[in-house]
Amino acid sequence: MSYKNFPMVPRVIFGRGSFNQLNEIIAPKRLNVNAPFVFLVDDVFKGNAWLTSRIPLSYDDRVIYISAKEEPKTGQVDSLVEDIILTSRQGTSGIIGIGGGTILDLAKAVAIMLTNEGEAKDYQGWDLVKNPAIYHVGIPTISGTGAEVSRTTVLTGPEMKLGINSDFTPFDQVVLDPELTKDVPTHQWFYTGMDCFIHCVESLNGTYLNAFSQSHGEKAFDLCKEIFLNNDLSVSESQDKLMMASWHGGMSIAYSQVGVAHAMSYGLSYLLGTKHGIGNCIVFDHLEEFYPEDVKLFKQMKKKHNIQLPKGICANLDDSQFDTMINISLSLEPLWENAIGKNWKKLITRDKLKSLYQKM
Repeated sequence: MSYKNFPMVPRVIFGRGSFNQLNEIIAPKRLNVNAPFVFLVDDVFKGNAWLTSRIPLSYDDRVIYISAKEEPKTGQVDSLVEDIILTSRQGTSGIIGIGGGTILDLAKAVAIMLTNEGEAKDYQGWDLVKNPAIYHVGIPTISGTGAEVSRTTVLTGPEMKLGINSDFTPFDQVVLDPELTKDVPTHQWFYTGMDCFIHCVESLNGTYLNAFSQSHGEKAFDLCKEIFLNNDLSVSESQDKLMMASWHGGMSIAYSQVGVAHAMSYGLSYLLGTKHGIGNCIVFDHLEEFYPEDVKLFKQMKKKHNIQLPKGICANLDDSQFDTMINISLSLEPLWENAIGKNWKKLITRDKLKSLYQKM
């Protein structure tokens, strides 16, 4: 059998205030004074001097603020790449993403598309990227998505929602500074934290499980239980632990795969624009059949943090819209195979998926 030769993030710095070391980290990577660093920053930080005044700009470096209200799209990647190529006189020294999963995924995709021809949609799938990306750095400001560690960048394209999965996708450097997560609203903290929890559940219950993914998954799973069900953690302890849970959860799925909740939430996201974290929660809430104990835990966490999930989001959909979601979901074959096994097509029928979506 052949084993995954999995690329890891080669350099990571962790600690409260480590963001202040960004200049000394990236300065040696500058190609020349006319090759800027481009900082892609979540626009929630626009006007937030506490963060933006610490972005180490020099020469022609640029900050591009990006809204994370919608999931990242292939067309958005293409227009960012075009803009960066047109405004950089002698190439680009690097792309630095500062934000949540949406911004980190865009930063990875832009870094890839600066060295690969064509459009981002041409690379949605597995191992289609030919050339190494330019230097890229990930700085999460919210924890849970695992985007800082994964070899994928999940994009919604004209045809499908699917990642650019490649060995060239992972960041060259990650800065894990838990302080940057201090202003995350409670509901947002919960949804991305549950993205991490669901990563662990799907990895630990999957047929692709192995000792490598299990050791990371179990660590992240235990951290999630501690963070979301324990009253004794201080705010800063909770921030530190969730940042590490996100890292371990991302490592766990990187060496295995996700499962039913992710496969179905991609459908919601593609058709309805549902954000990834909340989409996973909406789906997971109905998956007792697949993950009975873990859905029970999830409901406890939801109750403890007083989270009301949207209901009836599929209530007014017609058959063709259900078909669209089901097609997207069924196209994610590795996820289903991990969740159910090689014979998943016998169990996961279109009618089965439709009846699940109808409950949401």
